[in-house]
Amino acid sequence: MEPITVTADAEEFTCNAYLVPGDAPTLVDAGAMPGVADVVAEHVDDLDRVVLTHQHGDHVGELDAVLDRFDATLLAYGTHPRRDVAIEDGDEVLIGDEPCEVVYTPGHAADHVAFMGEKRLYSGDVVVYNDGAFEDGSFGRTDLDGQSRERLITSLGTLLDRVPDGLNAMYPGHGDVYREADGEEPVRAVIERALERAERREPKYPDG
Repeated sequence: MEPITVTADAEEFTCNAYLVPGDAPTLVDAGAMPGVADVVAEHVDDLDRVVLTHQHGDHVGELDAVLDRFDATLLAYGTHPRRDVAIEDGDEVLIGDEPCEVVYTPGHAADHVAFMGEKRLYSGDVVVYNDGAFEDGSFGRTDLDGQSRERLITSLGTLLDRVPDGLNAMYPGHGDVYREADGEEPVRAVIERALERAERREPKYPDG
């Protein structure tokens, strides 16, 4: 089944939180929309696991509520008081029915990871399709304390090195999902464009 964006109706700032049904029903990030746990419960009776791309507030604001509602295992790269499983670069994590490789992608956040499957990439904030700054390949901001454009550039290169030939959809932390079936380019081209823009080292939000 296709991932479900359970924060789609949010009225407050949040990430995209994806519920992925399957053998291991998984929530990719918890978001910051009150009631996320209720939306998850509308689609599945049980939630096997929550995996985090990183721990910025818009990605974990409702994490406690989700974990309190479901007996779900928390997998995260960074330390967290409720983490059950520490994940590292190169680990394999089952998301729904799809085994995904953990790819360490710091820059936007020191604990940032992406999850790369054969068909889907859950990219968090390291790369997005459209976000108001760029419309066809963008990247997470790197101008705040603890962030690094240089590390993000390296992370985008790491993603490109690991993109499998069959990858055809990207589920980012913000903006729209990108599916090759709906666009004119492969996911790889979107990541390459984001990398090219990041490498210019210009402010992402010049007026911000």
